[in-house]
Amino acid sequence: MSATDTHEPTRRDFLYIATGMAGAVGAGAFAWPFIDQMRPDASTLALASVEVDVTQLQPGMSLTLKWRGKPVFIRNRTPEEIEAAKAVPIAELKDPVARNNNLPADAPATDADRAAGEGKENWLIMVGVCTHLGCVPLGQAGDFGGWFCPCHGSHYDTAGRVRKGPAPENLLVPTFAFVSDTKVRIG
Repeated sequence: MSATDTHEPTRRDFLYIATGMAGAVGAGAFAWPFIDQMRPDASTLALASVEVDVTQLQPGMSLTLKWRGKPVFIRNRTPEEIEAAKAVPIAELKDPVARNNNLPADAPATDADRAAGEGKENWLIMVGVCTHLGCVPLGQAGDFGGWFCPCHGSHYDTAGRVRKGPAPENLLVPTFAFVSDTKVRIG
């Protein structure tokens, strides 16, 4: 046979192609349940982000909600709480890093870097899990007027920064954004 000769398809060629296609479809049908079970559950997807209306939170009030299986504290801080947090020098902090997922990893733990941002300094949003052993701290308690973990005695200030006790890090600030003046999306 030369390169210019053409080959007429035969019944055998058709059977090879049809068998190969049926095998591919069968393999796909067999593999699909294994692939499908790797997708996240619908309840997990629903918790990926949550929108919260903060209209009812007057200065000095807090709200605790559940996000990704963890408590999240939303606090509308009073001017006095903001001033108390601003007055703390970074050198006095146990953890000088902001731990704010909205900022670079090395951002300092100033009150401005822990709060919701310019124009919304009164809002503080944090994952409410003690960084020592994962307990849930009590709000508006402790030596610094912020949060207190009674399990092992960690004290957090009004910006959620660890100031005393065994906790090694500040409370985590999750990724969030205000979608309007009264609604915040977490996650």
